[in-house]
Amino acid sequence: MPTSAPPSNRFERRRAETRRALVRAARQILAETGDTGASIQAIAERADVGFGSFYNHFESKTELFEAAVTDALEEFGQTFDERLTGIDDPAELVAAGFRLSARMADSHPELMQVLRRRGLGHLHSDNGLARRALRDLQVGIASGRFTSVEPVVALSALGGTLLSLAELCFARPDLDGDEAAVNLAEMVLRMLGVPSDDAHEVARRPLPDLG
Repeated sequence: MPTSAPPSNRFERRRAETRRALVRAARQILAETGDTGASIQAIAERADVGFGSFYNHFESKTELFEAAVTDALEEFGQTFDERLTGIDDPAELVAAGFRLSARMADSHPELMQVLRRRGLGHLHSDNGLARRALRDLQVGIASGRFTSVEPVVALSALGGTLLSLAELCFARPDLDGDEAAVNLAEMVLRMLGVPSDDAHEVARRPLPDLG
């Protein structure tokens, strides 16, 4: 058995590690300030990679920051997939999504800051949480759980409310984020056509631990 990977594999692995480091650095910048004006040199130094490495992976800072937002939103969506496995009720999935997001402001602050600062532009993207939310809305509408409405319109309402919740969690840390999320979840479910008593109960079902 060989004691080390072939040179080509080592090269590809290092290349992937460099790209991840650049994306991580961009995510940190977005979370901290939202400022995309940082120089490529500053980004490379934060990523601990050579300046020339940047152009081996990205043509511009705009491309890097877009990749960073996509990466963050995909991680956000994967976290939901992991935590909400086994929940079949579309209404419960919507409510749990709001409540988990409020908790993630504490447990995953960098991720939620990126969502807060850049999420609106990706509200109708084909990746991240948007794709998953649209799927759940379509299931809920098809099954009669939600009022029949154009799914992308419903997604706009859900996404806008979720971004407002993220803003609230950071702008007003004195508020009870869990309680705010429960109340918003109940309001959204009622907006989607879930009866009031049902919406009240679903919004308060036990949540999985974020770990």
